[in-house]
Amino acid sequence: MIIDLPDTTVSQVAKQLVKVREEGGAVALGRVLTLVISARNGVAEAAIDAANDASREHPMRVIVLTTGEGDSRLDAQIRVGGDAGASEVVVLRAFGDAASNEESLITGLLLPDAPVVAWWPEAAPVAPAQSPLGKIAQRRITDAATASDVRDRLALLGETHAPGDTDLAWTRLTHWREQLAAVLDQPPYEPITGVEVRGAAASPSTALLAAWLQMALEVRVRWSYEDPEHWEEGIKSVRLTRESGDILLERPTPGVAVLTQPGQPNHDLHLPRRTLRECLAEELRRLDPDVLYGRVITEGWEKLGPPETGE
Repeated sequence: MIIDLPDTTVSQVAKQLVKVREEGGAVALGRVLTLVISARNGVAEAAIDAANDASREHPMRVIVLTTGEGDSRLDAQIRVGGDAGASEVVVLRAFGDAASNEESLITGLLLPDAPVVAWWPEAAPVAPAQSPLGKIAQRRITDAATASDVRDRLALLGETHAPGDTDLAWTRLTHWREQLAAVLDQPPYEPITGVEVRGAAASPSTALLAAWLQMALEVRVRWSYEDPEHWEEGIKSVRLTRESGDILLERPTPGVAVLTQPGQPNHDLHLPRRTLRECLAEELRRLDPDVLYGRVITEGWEKLGPPETGE
């Protein structure tokens, strides 16, 4: 069910939410958090779709805020039932002076006594934790992959990092980190003497993986950008060097990685690029600060050398 509320106020939207809950049986007691999405109109629907999918694992209230120029005005839309997955969605479109105070637009619609997560699917504030939405959120999700220069964006994320910040470029690394950790948890238990990471220039995950490996293995990591013309953009390969031979985890084609180890047959592994829904759902599973990400984006990034090739 979709309810349009043109030229409205936050108070009227809140009253309509109560009315929908009472008349339609929509239950708010089972909501575990409020997800606030700040996005342009062209990006908002894709973000809502991802949130609706993630809500099947994390029932929540989703508040979507888009702003624009023009005469002062607030238009709203409430979506419940089949149009909102297991969540209830409130879309706010604010214009002119009505868009000048993002915090006031949101606070009256937050679920009481529930954590708040802020998500910027594209352009994020310079310092997310100091932004109007970031100040009311326990967790703040950005995506460095949407930046025009991912290296500058990663450096800025490191400089402005605060506990509770995270980035989807880091979330996309989960399966790569799991596979590499599993390999190193098997004999022979030899020290790693060299690491090489390759990936696309538009992939901040490449740099974050290199920074994490350098921290975890305490060995200098060589990393480079490759031409993605003939393969899926993202991480291309990781090579770990030790005395008995190299371990190579390479993704030559989309969705499939090949693990090569000395004295063992090659193994094909299912390693597709993660969807927006998968990444968002993973981030919503934890509402405490991601300490490891914090170390990687600050200490790890600061110590990581430049890539060996340019874009």
